Amino acid sequence: MVALLFTLIAFILLLLIIVWGHFLRQRNYRNKVDNSFRDETNIRLYKEHKSEIERDFSQGRLDQSSYDYLISELDQSLLQDIEENANEQKQVTEAKPITMFWPVTMTVFMLAFSALLYQQTGAFEELTTMPRQQQSHQSLDAEQQALVQLQKLKQQTEQEPNNSDAWYSLGQALVGAGDFSAALAAFDRVIEIDGEHADLYGAKAQASFYQNEQKITPEVQSYIDKALALDARDPSTNILLGMHAFVNQDYQTAVQHWQLVVSDNRPSVNVQALQQALTEAKSRLALTGEQASVDVNSQVSLSVKVSLSDEIRKQLEQGQDKVVFIYAIPAEGSRMPLAAIKLRASDLPTAVTLSDANAMTPQAKLSDAKAVNVFAIISESGSAGIKPGDFKAEALNVELATNKMISLNINTVVE
Repeated sequence: MVALLFTLIAFILLLLIIVWGHFLRQRNYRNKVDNSFRDETNIRLYKEHKSEIERDFSQGRLDQSSYDYLISELDQSLLQDIEENANEQKQVTEAKPITMFWPVTMTVFMLAFSALLYQQTGAFEELTTMPRQQQSHQSLDAEQQALVQLQKLKQQTEQEPNNSDAWYSLGQALVGAGDFSAALAAFDRVIEIDGEHADLYGAKAQASFYQNEQKITPEVQSYIDKALALDARDPSTNILLGMHAFVNQDYQTAVQHWQLVVSDNRPSVNVQALQQALTEAKSRLALTGEQASVDVNSQVSLSVKVSLSDEIRKQLEQGQDKVVFIYAIPAEGSRMPLAAIKLRASDLPTAVTLSDANAMTPQAKLSDAKAVNVFAIISESGSAGIKPGDFKAEALNVELATNKMISLNINTVVE
């Protein structure tokens, strides 16, 4: 009991020191808090972190969704810090001086309450401090947040192995984390679930591009070719090609690829951010004395679905994988291909898009024709042209203005 009494007295003295200490200090001066230095520090750190994120994004270390997420979190953190400092400044500045009434009242109350509590219980409950509540997202930096998100996505794909959206998000997160081999495996899993799509091969091209120190290797080029074969205007692939051109100071090519994406304005693309990169490319191009020359008005394209007959498929399964040429020539006049794509028989069935992006030369483009003849040729020799022994399918006099899907079933042997 003596120990409890001593504890009670010490606790009361501590509270009295706190109450009266504040009163005595404020008699000599009013505390004024100047948080301007803290705000300046927060803004400086914000700018430094933002510069780091923008640099990582421009160098291809971050994809678009990661860039948007990190910038948003950084902006929110700065606003919260500034708002908290402003509230603190306002509260302290506007605080009224404490009169003698309050410390006297508090002293009487504490003495009376302590005496009553001790009389009823004979002891005090062990005092515990309230745990500080911290928001985990505020205490984590951008890199830690990315790792947390990555772990969540891994758990989601384990729980939902057929969730293609989760696998795709995981692939993007792995690219941001620099684990490119795992990212490629994640994108392959999406292809297994959803089938072949241009944006998936575009994502694989990006991951392989970063894995190979931002170089377009044969593997990267194969992914690019597949993506453009499925969709010549695929945003991720054209952004990648534009970035590669920009890094190599080929600003005209960078402008062409990025302008194509900006003009399409697809929902999945942050056009505003890409527009800034496009403006920078045009500025650098102007410094060389050239002007950007981009034909974005031509929206002419031809969608072609190519398949194999069962008989031809059985014949091909017995030998090596053969080259497939899918191309369009003018319905009248020259037989120079206006657009062409090269695939493998193992890629069939598939759907591709022919456009000016697949032109063989600038002088012969799909947009220059009103009607075309479309061919799908499995070459026996591996070379272009239609020769005896090849397998083919064709669609003649196709009007480009119709915008309809053309179906070609390869079921004929060239005599």
